[in-house]
Amino acid sequence: MGTEDLLTRSASYNLVDIINMGVALAILVAGLLSVFYIFYGGLSFILAAGDEAKIKQAVHTIRYAIIGLVVTIFAVTFIAIVGNIFGFNLVSYITWDKIGEMIQAIMNTLTGQAGRTLPGQGTLQ
Repeated sequence: MGTEDLLTRSASYNLVDIINMGVALAILVAGLLSVFYIFYGGLSFILAAGDEAKIKQAVHTIRYAIIGLVVTIFAVTFIAIVGNIFGFNLVSYITWDKIGEMIQAIMNTLTGQAGRTLPGQGTLQ
């Protein structure tokens, strides 16, 4: 990827878009981590084999993951309300199409395939 490509791509984003994208990514990561820890806690609960200490730890993991998920959902609502007051449209960035585009852009950057698209682009709905 040449510096011209990087400059033209970065010039198409303004500060509001960058802030919205960062907040959207943070919320998505928090939600995904919460779901991961719910599964991890469930698996730990299953594999506890009756050990009270392991069961207690697994229940705490599930409980705190659910609390994290609820806080993430409230954060999305709060950020959307505050964003509307200040003119940020965060909710438009949390769509399957935008998530797919972000993941594809990150993968293309990591693999050095800038400008190429993966098969099935836009099919994530």
